[in-house]
Amino acid sequence: MITYLEGVLREVWPTHVVMEVHGVGYEVFIPLSSYDRLPAPGQGMRLLTHLQVREDAHVLFGFASPEERDLFRLLVNRVSGVGPKLALAVLSGMDVGRFKAAVVDSDIASIAKISGLGKKTAERIVLELKDKLGVAAAWEAASAGNAPSAEARAANDAVLALIALGYKQVDAAKAVRGAALENPGAGTEDLVRLALKALV
Repeated sequence: MITYLEGVLREVWPTHVVMEVHGVGYEVFIPLSSYDRLPAPGQGMRLLTHLQVREDAHVLFGFASPEERDLFRLLVNRVSGVGPKLALAVLSGMDVGRFKAAVVDSDIASIAKISGLGKKTAERIVLELKDKLGVAAAWEAASAGNAPSAEARAANDAVLALIALGYKQVDAAKAVRGAALENPGAGTEDLVRLALKALV
């Protein structure tokens, strides 16, 4: 997996760029949200990337921020019927913060206005991402203020683990909160185990 490219920005278009890294030019597809934040051609920069491996090609997608890449990966990996092209359209049509808020608020109308989507795809995105973006939003809120404590990190990790097992965020958070109150200082694995007992 190619996590980032660090080199010189050689060519810039609204849909893609060419990055030169040690004499090799990489074509990288980008959303408009990242295009607006790029330096002028000829300047050095680091571009976060996601590599898609297909039978006929290896395709690189680039992002100016971790939040953009995280949302791209959530869309591609978690929403059925959404591939890289649609995920880029989402990032090009709405900034990450507004998109997360629209998902949390079930604002299907706003998401459906993004070019290339439509109502059915917007409904599917809201249905399949709502829980996961709730966790992401909680992490952002924690990082925006003071760094979360070890106990808070363990609780967040436990909630995420339960969501990965198929539980809804609301149920997972409630079970973890109860386990943490009864077992102060418990680590992630212990919280998951105790919460699972409460959820059964």
